[in-house]
Amino acid sequence: MDAIPAPAEPLVELKDLSFSYGERPILDGVSLTIPRGKVTALMGASGGGKTTVLRLIGGQIRGQKGQVLFDKQDVAALDPTGLYAIRRRMGMLFQFGALFTDLDVFENVAFPLREHTDLSEALVRDIVLMKLNAVGLRGARDLMPSEVSGGMARRVALARAIVLDPELVMYDEPFAGLDPISLGTAARLIRQLNDAMGLTSIVVSHDLDETFAIADHVIVLANGRIAAQGTPAEVRASTDPLVHQFVNAEADGPVHFHYPGPSIDQDFGPTHGPSVAVRKK
Repeated sequence: MDAIPAPAEPLVELKDLSFSYGERPILDGVSLTIPRGKVTALMGASGGGKTTVLRLIGGQIRGQKGQVLFDKQDVAALDPTGLYAIRRRMGMLFQFGALFTDLDVFENVAFPLREHTDLSEALVRDIVLMKLNAVGLRGARDLMPSEVSGGMARRVALARAIVLDPELVMYDEPFAGLDPISLGTAARLIRQLNDAMGLTSIVVSHDLDETFAIADHVIVLANGRIAAQGTPAEVRASTDPLVHQFVNAEADGPVHFHYPGPSIDQDFGPTHGPSVAVRKK
């Protein structure tokens, strides 16, 4: 009987991590793992800390408590040289692409190669055209960002994110603002590139259907903690009220439509006149 192989070590781990912006807590003792070679979706209501997690992994910010480990290295403990070394192993697709507007498509994708390597121009050219071909835009190499559509710009940004052959690619709202055709194309590319290149991917998204269709693992953040995690099917079946509301896009639930404030009677009742007068002083 063949032995069952041990599961691979996770590429990224958060251990009892807490983070606040000033007095506003964002993460409260969060522990999670990002498995190698998989697409992990990081989801939850707006302001739940999803993009903050990406920034912590990349070392842009540091937690007040706990650890962020990338390939067993404590990101917060690294000196600038060590931090730049692990960032070399990461790719980032920013929301809306964040292309350099004064560089054409080719030079946008070539930028990381020129910054981080000493490759010859001939090799840079071949690598850039290979990555553009992978996202279907080799023919758009000479266009400026203002000359491509939103969906095409996102694909150019994806080519730039993978041009250094990273181990980890982080996607911050890759589907925001895309039409259904472009959205479907972007989702398929994320899945195909993850499998073809042996990547580990983290996708921050609010688009449930497309994200659940490509994700191996889903983590839902809420109120600074993990509300649910598992396969897409397991998260859909969660009985947690907040997760149920989020997955089913329900208006009523733990996440309220109205921001907390005075009661209706306080604002509009017979005594509201004096309070308005006081406020105007």
